[in-house]
Amino acid sequence: MSDRQKTRDSQNQERTKVRLSLDISPELYALLEQLAEKTGGTKSEVLRKAIALMEVLVEAKRQGKKFGIAEKDQQLATEIVGL
Repeated sequence: MSDRQKTRDSQNQERTKVRLSLDISPELYALLEQLAEKTGGTKSEVLRKAIALMEVLVEAKRQGKKFGIAEKDQQLATEIVGL
């Protein structure tokens, strides 16, 4: 495959997206904007990362693992439950 064809395929993959309409509360929208600003990203990027994190959580729970925030010494400081 030529470099030109690889570039064209890559561009086509980037354009293949689904537009999503989402109803959220004003408070959640404000939080989404704050997270985008704090991370230097877009609201779409924040949502994509949140979905990826949720995927990790679901898989960990399926495997009987805990999901949380560890201290620097690796001890679980906060276990995230209810998701």
